[in-house]
Amino acid sequence: MQIKMLWMYHDLMDLYGDKGNTEVLRVRSAKRNIECIVDTCSIGEQKDISSYDLFFMGGGADREQNLIFEDLISRKEDIQKAMQNKTAFLLICGGYQLFGKYYKDQDGNIVEGLGFFDYFTESTDRDHRCIGNIAIEATMDGETFKAVGFENHGGQTRNVETPLGKVLYGHGNTFDSGFEGFLNDQVLATYMHGPLLPKNPKIADKILQRALRKNYGDVTLAPLDDEIEYKAQEVMLKRLKVR
Repeated sequence: MQIKMLWMYHDLMDLYGDKGNTEVLRVRSAKRNIECIVDTCSIGEQKDISSYDLFFMGGGADREQNLIFEDLISRKEDIQKAMQNKTAFLLICGGYQLFGKYYKDQDGNIVEGLGFFDYFTESTDRDHRCIGNIAIEATMDGETFKAVGFENHGGQTRNVETPLGKVLYGHGNTFDSGFEGFLNDQVLATYMHGPLLPKNPKIADKILQRALRKNYGDVTLAPLDDEIEYKAQEVMLKRLKVR
């Protein structure tokens, strides 16, 4: 089996070690004899987005989002085709925001989003941010589990109808919404950096299963020894006093 992953704007949207997510997916695939090909695409480069099994986009600050948004908008039709072709999506922070209706930055400038989903993001002033470690209770594909990460965002994302999970510690989509991220059958979008996947192997495997589903249907992955990963997660859960 093979997974083809496209990492969008790898040179601009790689805040807080988002590259680590691609490494986790590549290594966890290799341990199961699944080939994971990671291609990159930046401003002005041409790639057939719909031919990929997984579309990954990391986070960036306002400057980076302003640099890429015109290029991203120009690809809207191609991204829509990828969605129709059952490509899986993993979107972190800025990637999450730009798939909604719009993003208003701290200076009041509005960055047009792709508009695939009804949520929108409006930034707070420079003195107030959702920042720090975060723990959530996530539900994916009928399974509920805890996940941890690190958030640092001034944007407040509202009108999220189907969040990834309930906040146990930290902020999430807004200062006080009580919920984090966005989730549907193909898209996982979240503010959790750190990167997200090394301490959350269950999410990593569910992303792999979603990517494999495009060409192979529902695949059961062979279990891996995740003792170290879960010890790292447990350290953070204890630190945050989350049980």
